[in-house]
Amino acid sequence: MKTRMDRWQFPMTTTASVVAKLLILCGLAALLCSAAAAADSVWKAGVAKVKITPEEPIWMAGYASRNKPSEGVRLDLFAKALAIQDEAGKPSILVTLDLESIDREVADATAGRCLKQYGVTRDRLLLNLSHTHSGPVVGLSWIPVYKMTPDQGGVVRRYTDSVISKIVGAVGASIQNLAPAKLEFKQGLAGIAVNRRRVSNRSLPGPVDHDVPVLKVSDPAGALRAVVVGYACHATCLSDFQINGDWPGFAQAEIEKAHPGAIALFVQGCGADSNPLPRRTLELAVKHGEVLAAAVEEVLGRPMTPLAGPLKTAFEYVDVAFQTPPTRQELEARLKEKNVYRQSHARQMHDILDREGKLPASYPYPLQVWQFGPKLKLIALAGEVVVDYSLRLKAEHGWDTTWVAGYCNDILAYIPSLRVLKEGGYEGGDAMIYFGHPAPFTEAVEETIVGKTAELVKRTAAK
Repeated sequence: MKTRMDRWQFPMTTTASVVAKLLILCGLAALLCSAAAAADSVWKAGVAKVKITPEEPIWMAGYASRNKPSEGVRLDLFAKALAIQDEAGKPSILVTLDLESIDREVADATAGRCLKQYGVTRDRLLLNLSHTHSGPVVGLSWIPVYKMTPDQGGVVRRYTDSVISKIVGAVGASIQNLAPAKLEFKQGLAGIAVNRRRVSNRSLPGPVDHDVPVLKVSDPAGALRAVVVGYACHATCLSDFQINGDWPGFAQAEIEKAHPGAIALFVQGCGADSNPLPRRTLELAVKHGEVLAAAVEEVLGRPMTPLAGPLKTAFEYVDVAFQTPPTRQELEARLKEKNVYRQSHARQMHDILDREGKLPASYPYPLQVWQFGPKLKLIALAGEVVVDYSLRLKAEHGWDTTWVAGYCNDILAYIPSLRVLKEGGYEGGDAMIYFGHPAPFTEAVEETIVGKTAELVKRTAAK
């Protein structure tokens, strides 16, 4: 009869085999844990936000039909800054703004102060606008576009100076808040956008980008510190005289309500030819915000891809050419037209001719790429970029690993694809008079931007 001890005695070969396998498994587990810890320890992150709600009635941006300043605040506006630092020790800062647009002068002034005060070079500062049409006018170049009095122009000047200072302050605060962090990325979907060019012409194609890219920033214990979410669609639900962030503002507020202590940052995509539909009511603006927030929750509730370093950055200008500009005689003829905006544009071009002797042949278009190791590249395009760019760049550089943002760094004009340029219409070239350019872009516009983007992607590619 076997004793209890006898029953637990195994042949030595079996015992040794089991022990060996256990050691191997333990070693693999240790290696995996070590690799995960190393990926987590690569990053430091800091986040900050500051209220940029105007403190006095101010002219609002986005709609030429407005004929008076703002009349109250429905939802506060914010500048938010996320500083991300890899093991090289140089922070890069994403700044998101609940504003309709900024011009090149505002971007340059902000970047210059960040370089002087914090040593942040231009390639490591990314400015993105939510493009809310319920925000204030920012930047002196926009003052002539709207029908405001000199006193109202003074309000815009004061507010512009204040916003620049607050952005720079938020950048500094985010750098001061740097602490060990974990970065994860995943994409979801949300059906908010409709291609608005089809609204007036249903024969046109109706591409949209429904992707919802999400960057999750947590502390080493897993507590959420910040969430960055993108979507490609105009922020044009509302058009009254109440200051607010439109549906992206409501989306950020909903995300922060669901995650107390965390900061939500919204990155506008290539939504120049997309509108939230249906729209026009406060209830719909709130609902579209809730839809995006729900899409974010779905992403956060699933396993996400951990991001490893390094973070490589690039920023460069490329000249985008204009078509043949109007002659002095053509401009003088336009001064007699009934359309006040064409008159104003003709006068502006006439003044440039008198001052410079010629009209500009091209515009220095800013491009930026951030590469987070091998798993994510963020492509930042300037201007009001149509959706074709997002779909093309993700197809060329990776649907799962590419995030394309529009409305970055300089809202210089609508940026049409070749398709949209040939179709014409507002996004295809008619809007150029509102941005103060001599003519629409040439048919080389898409290839010029896509080609330079490919150069920056290659330069920052993970090895």
